[in-house]
Amino acid sequence: MRIALGNDHAGLGLKEHVRQVLLRLGHEVLDRGVDTDEPVDFPDITFATCDAVRRGEADRAVLVCGTGAGALMAANKIPGIRCGLGHDVYSAHQAVEHDDANAIAMGAWLIGPATATEVLEAFLAARFDNDDDTVRRVAKLRELELRSARELAHLV
Repeated sequence: MRIALGNDHAGLGLKEHVRQVLLRLGHEVLDRGVDTDEPVDFPDITFATCDAVRRGEADRAVLVCGTGAGALMAANKIPGIRCGLGHDVYSAHQAVEHDDANAIAMGAWLIGPATATEVLEAFLAARFDNDDDTVRRVAKLRELELRSARELAHLV
């Protein structure tokens, strides 16, 4: 798979480990993050990373910031992106299997390299269940996106 990797300054400490895990697993890495600890705004990095998924340049996105929470919130504002929080293995694969997640956010301040490795392995190996219940629920997520877009268009 082609994986878009994004990190802000707070995620810099875990970035290279994540990159190496992705490469070891045989994935191509599209770097959309920063290489310095100079402060940047995570919404900008998140958009640049997730936009690669929306455009078909990447299959999935991995976001690394301080807690993962900010990147998670920003990613889930982007139409077509469904991002899970990846601080444990179960949530990492469950987000893909049941919610068709195409992005995961991790907090470099909260998980170390060993957990990050296991989370990445679970997230990237997982496949959407594609049963009637999960298909219906993901369709409802897409409808929420469309409904929000329509409501915003009326405000403008």
